[in-house]
Amino acid sequence: MKILTPIKRVLDYNLKVRVRPDSSGVDLTNLKMSMNPFDEIAVEEAVRLKEKGIATEIVAVSIGPEQAQETLRTALAMGADRGILIKVDHDVEPLAVAKLLKAVIAAEAPELVFLGKQAIDDDCNQTGQMLAALLDWPQATFAYRVTVEGRQAVVVREVDGGLMSVAVDLPAIITVDLRLNEPRYASLPNIMKARKKPIDMKAPGDYGVDVAPRLKVLKVAEPPKRAGGVKVKTTAELVDKLKNEAGVL
Repeated sequence: MKILTPIKRVLDYNLKVRVRPDSSGVDLTNLKMSMNPFDEIAVEEAVRLKEKGIATEIVAVSIGPEQAQETLRTALAMGADRGILIKVDHDVEPLAVAKLLKAVIAAEAPELVFLGKQAIDDDCNQTGQMLAALLDWPQATFAYRVTVEGRQAVVVREVDGGLMSVAVDLPAIITVDLRLNEPRYASLPNIMKARKKPIDMKAPGDYGVDVAPRLKVLKVAEPPKRAGGVKVKTTAELVDKLKNEAGVL
């Protein structure tokens, strides 16, 4: 079984986001970039399936600038076999990403696609669902636990009321949630081996996909600072403030 794992290069989650002085976007100058945490979980799950003998090959694919090769190398060090970088120097919207991934899937013919449920930079949570619709493949989102048995995957997914189990026939799209697993740290020998693993360089034109933005960002601003709270002595005073000052009752 071949598994495809799309990954995204994002600002490291440990860093504070800074808005550019002209409010045109987020300032990424000299800041550490890393793999989207949800995608890292997806790669880990694919590697675990390979270690169990269920998967035979893992292909990591990323869409972004040339520096995204570093992110692909991280996936290769974790256990992916090879990478594909579709070089794009601007942000690509979810629908364009889904169309590119559809073209990659047509060329690679994987039986399972693992990807994060969302990216922490735009929080769109759309690509997996759009990809499943374009391919007309079954999908299971927000995976909490995944079990592959023959030509079927059983996915326990997180929902508002708790957990839900669904079974999907392969090939299928699975988007993963935070509690699926804990990604491994790549060992130094595997990091060295990852340098020799192949990364194919592609362009959107190779797949006949238009990635021109359809949306325009007008302004980016930091959220307003929270005002200080106040202490109340009685429940009646709290209710009065909620009703007459906050206007929530």
